[in-house]
Amino acid sequence: MGFGPIVDTTSLASGADGPIFCDVRWYLDGRSGRDAYDTGHLPGAVFVDLEEHLTAKPGPEVGRHPLPDPDDLARSLGSLGVGPDDPVVAYDDAGGMSAGRLVWMLRILGQPAALLDGGIEGWDGPLEVQPSVRAPVEVPVRPWPDGAFVDIGTAAVADVLLDARAPERYRGDVEPVDPRAGHVPGAVNAPFAANLVDGWFLAPEALANRYRALGVVDAAEVVAYCGSGVSACHDLLAMEHAGLGRGRLFVGSWSQWSASDRPIATGDGRDT
Repeated sequence: MGFGPIVDTTSLASGADGPIFCDVRWYLDGRSGRDAYDTGHLPGAVFVDLEEHLTAKPGPEVGRHPLPDPDDLARSLGSLGVGPDDPVVAYDDAGGMSAGRLVWMLRILGQPAALLDGGIEGWDGPLEVQPSVRAPVEVPVRPWPDGAFVDIGTAAVADVLLDARAPERYRGDVEPVDPRAGHVPGAVNAPFAANLVDGWFLAPEALANRYRALGVVDAAEVVAYCGSGVSACHDLLAMEHAGLGRGRLFVGSWSQWSASDRPIATGDGRDT
């Protein structure tokens, strides 16, 4: 695609030729991403609400953050002023944990999109406090491509299944939001936070070594999941950035699996 999946500020064009910045701050603990945006955001950045714009109605059979219908996504992007050919750079304040969802969604649709390395902290210019509003645009409905994500049955038999959650959730020591604690049997723990050092992505070669140690040879054989299909996108983008190819997302993730009657595993397993 020639753009992304990870970019830094030094490689970005400015002015009319620059990308659209999207602020996708979101917090599992219930804090308001919109409030954080209003406190200060990148110049010209539009606020993208994870649950309003990037998620369909949740439920135990689909998980907490299912993908929106293509027509709903088209309406959301159009209302934000993000056209189908516009390059997008998304950021948050958690190393790309939530912004990665938007980047992954756009990239599988063929739209140029990237995570801003370092997030809002990686921006060395001034911030704005006034909301940025772009003129609405027409966005065509783009069907989700076959093979970009998997259902619960396919996840259960994946060749390589990566769990992007923190080790304590993978092991089942704690479970703050979902019905049962633990992980999908056979899954390997690949915490998304280990892609970062002090909020910045590891170099591609270091990322490649990390994922190879987890059993990844070709990301096309990999399925990634997390709590609800959000932070797992970070692993998918990191593998792509490392030159390992594009994996697939188990969208329902643990929020769907733990609400089912499928077996669970606890403990270290193949924890890394």
